Amino acid sequence: MRKGIPVSPGVAVGTAYCIPDIFVDPRGKPLDETEVLPELNRFEAALEATAADLRALYQKVASQVGPSEAEIFRAHEAILHDHSFREKVRDYVVTEKQSASAALRHVMDEYTAIFEKTEDEYLRERLDDVRDVIRRLSGHLSAMLQPGQTPIQGPLIAIAEELLPSHVVALGDLQISGVVTQTGGQTSHAAIIARSRGIPAVTGIRGILRQVATGDMVIVDGRDGHVIFNPDPETEKAYRKLEREFFDLKGHLAENRDHPAVSADGEHIDLLANINNVADCKTAAAMGASGVGLFRTEYLFLTHPDVPDEEEQLTAYRDVIRASPNHRVTIRTLDIGGDKTVPYLGHAREANPFLGWRSIRLSLEHPEFFLTQLRAVLRAAAPEPGVKKNVRLMFPMITTLEELRRVRMIVRRAQNELTAERKPQGEVSIGLMLEVPAAAIMIETFLKNVDYVSVGSNDLVQYLMAADRDNPKVSHLCQPLSPAVLHVLNQVISACRAAGKPVTLCGEMAGAPRAFLLLFGMGLRSFSMSPAFVPVIKDLVSHVTARRAEQIVQTALEFTTSRQIQHYMSEQLREIAPDLSMLESET
Repeated sequence: MRKGIPVSPGVAVGTAYCIPDIFVDPRGKPLDETEVLPELNRFEAALEATAADLRALYQKVASQVGPSEAEIFRAHEAILHDHSFREKVRDYVVTEKQSASAALRHVMDEYTAIFEKTEDEYLRERLDDVRDVIRRLSGHLSAMLQPGQTPIQGPLIAIAEELLPSHVVALGDLQISGVVTQTGGQTSHAAIIARSRGIPAVTGIRGILRQVATGDMVIVDGRDGHVIFNPDPETEKAYRKLEREFFDLKGHLAENRDHPAVSADGEHIDLLANINNVADCKTAAAMGASGVGLFRTEYLFLTHPDVPDEEEQLTAYRDVIRASPNHRVTIRTLDIGGDKTVPYLGHAREANPFLGWRSIRLSLEHPEFFLTQLRAVLRAAAPEPGVKKNVRLMFPMITTLEELRRVRMIVRRAQNELTAERKPQGEVSIGLMLEVPAAAIMIETFLKNVDYVSVGSNDLVQYLMAADRDNPKVSHLCQPLSPAVLHVLNQVISACRAAGKPVTLCGEMAGAPRAFLLLFGMGLRSFSMSPAFVPVIKDLVSHVTARRAEQIVQTALEFTTSRQIQHYMSEQLREIAPDLSMLESET
């Protein structure tokens, strides 16, 4: 058994499906002599297709973002045409009788071992370029797999270094019932994807890909962060019983989808969903959400084969608005950087990437690129017959009032351009995602310049605690139930209510039962969460009154340590809704 970071509650028992950095058929076997030449031909075809991709990418990025940003794809094409690189792959196919995909994996491992030994930062950054090229090549090879290959049967436990958006696309319709990753934390890609699908997940288990092979039986306990490999019959039986109990609880809670979200004393609350795509919108509707409180637009960019232009973005945003409950959507502009990068906007190593060139800072440095997204959002918000839209535009990681003013200036430019071009556009509210402590301190000033506030508790917590939430050595400090976090949130919510400005919390705290009780007691009435948690919170609020929640907050704010607050809130949750206490660990 290994202990990791629990990021999505539940228990799953299934077959391991290991996802290496470069996709390789896990059931692959050495090639027959007659298969070597066709495999070399597949590799050559993939090389040509990848080269064509990179040339097209250069042209598209040069026109949409800028020539200097597009140069990265010329560098990638140079890697692709490198004689040594090609010969290494061919040699593995011919002498080792490996598939081209497996050969690429071996070559990637070779380059990784070489580049990671150097202390030259420039050369270390080139490893990312090599990895990007190999991933693109691997994608073309995967598309060329012979028909008739039988996928591994589910239920499956996806095991990876980190579960990326591109992996989710590649996994397609496989029956993934659990996720385990070597890296990442509470708000990593794996955590976000798992929670949006309502499947158990554990992250931060170093070396798991060396311990587990595809086909092994694996148990994932997303409540306590335990992962068990090849369990004995008694352990398997015990966890299958737990798995059924979680499944039954989810089924019971889902029955409240059509009920209003109302507290025991009649206080109405707004339960919204955090989504990445149209499929998540449909899940949100099925779970009873009243709208979308956070549309992460970066996933469109992260899963796109190149760079989405204005028309592609328009289609994506319009489809999400149409599919969302009540056609109500808060669209967050591009939040790239930190652990989410695209090559055409740079992925140079930074000493502190979460404190570096990311999010709105990156958008403001590429105003034309930013303008394209704003135009697409405004056009998507345009009225349509029979569709009453409620669209809000939100900007992430705003730190200073100067940034907000620059953003509003670019929004006005987008509006003026569309008016001049006689292209339909809609009215949108302007809000900021409050996740930087500097903005929390100056909240009263910001409230005079926005229509609403959405608290991004994931980043706010890590910035307040000065601890990387995805670093297993310090992630324990990123504790939402800490005195500092609760005091700051209480001040922000009070300021918003006093100013009459709507406030929502869209971080993972919103869907955590213990944290929800505190936020409700602070006066928050709008919450946005992973769709799977909407029924949980709807059930929880029906068991508590606003008065009791206020008393809980008053007591919690008197504690001086996170452990005291955690213990107290666990007791409160067991009293109020004992069935739901199984969804959260004590830590």
